[in-house]
Amino acid sequence: MSRGQRREFLLAAGALVAAPLASFAQQQGKVWRIGFLGFAPASAWASQIEALQAGLRDLGYVEGKNIVIEFRWAAKVDQMPEFAAELVRMNVDVILAPASTQVEPARQATKTIPIVFAQHADPVGTKHVASLARPGGNITGVSMVLTELAAKGLDLLREVVPHAKRIGVLWNPTTPSHQYVLTALEATGKKMGIQLLMLPTQSVEDFEPVFNTMTRERVGAFLVPSSPLTNSQPAPLAELALRHRLPGMFGNKAIVVAGGLMSYGADFNYMYRRAASYVDKILKGAKPSDLPVEQASSYYLVINRKTAKALGLTIPQSLLVRADEVIQ
Repeated sequence: MSRGQRREFLLAAGALVAAPLASFAQQQGKVWRIGFLGFAPASAWASQIEALQAGLRDLGYVEGKNIVIEFRWAAKVDQMPEFAAELVRMNVDVILAPASTQVEPARQATKTIPIVFAQHADPVGTKHVASLARPGGNITGVSMVLTELAAKGLDLLREVVPHAKRIGVLWNPTTPSHQYVLTALEATGKKMGIQLLMLPTQSVEDFEPVFNTMTRERVGAFLVPSSPLTNSQPAPLAELALRHRLPGMFGNKAIVVAGGLMSYGADFNYMYRRAASYVDKILKGAKPSDLPVEQASSYYLVINRKTAKALGLTIPQSLLVRADEVIQ
């Protein structure tokens, strides 16, 4: 082979190698846009957002480098459709709509952009997915069985206040999954022989009147099924419960850390981290319809013993030993 022929061969070989490398570099240079439809205030979700970002980083996504998260925080549920439509107009690659409250307006805004949820209470019951194994459509993610969690929470609360005949339930009419939760709670309450006082609570402004109603109606305790609204307001709920001297069972540990009595629920941080894997698979070409919904497999009981003492309650030892965390 002459010097000229060898030079032509090396140039041709180099071109063959460079072509896929250039294509790979071009793909690596892609900046993905994720829309996040949240419920304000953003500060209430700091640990969950950190978990999501950590999950994305573990999968090679660095904000400002190859991924951008467009956050939209709605102060009220009726702002959700506007923000969902805005994310669709921006043509984001994926919309992360954590719970049923956010999934519904996102679903109404688009049938094509993939939607990933992180803490959905009942995706099948709300018809956001066809089934857990085969979601169909453009929606999938990580869920928890809130109907069972709420019923179990009521059972655990009754162990602390065994003589309570009336228990308040702070449910949210704007949370699509709560209608199924109420059905489960009514069946559980009937078996226990207790009366449940159903109290619609759909905004922060409802908190004070609802607690006043419970005091006036002499309820012995109350239960708060998980919802974006109540999860975003741990301090006000804990403070009102203490002021009215009412034992409460919540679906979110953060409220117990803030001074609430008890919580029973899934680990939201874990669920948001798992949601990152759905985003990753979709960005790599997977269809939401083909990605089975993952259900949280671990649920945690947290008890605030300091709050129990302030309320004059003695937590049964049998319950303390079953608790995953006891705040002293």
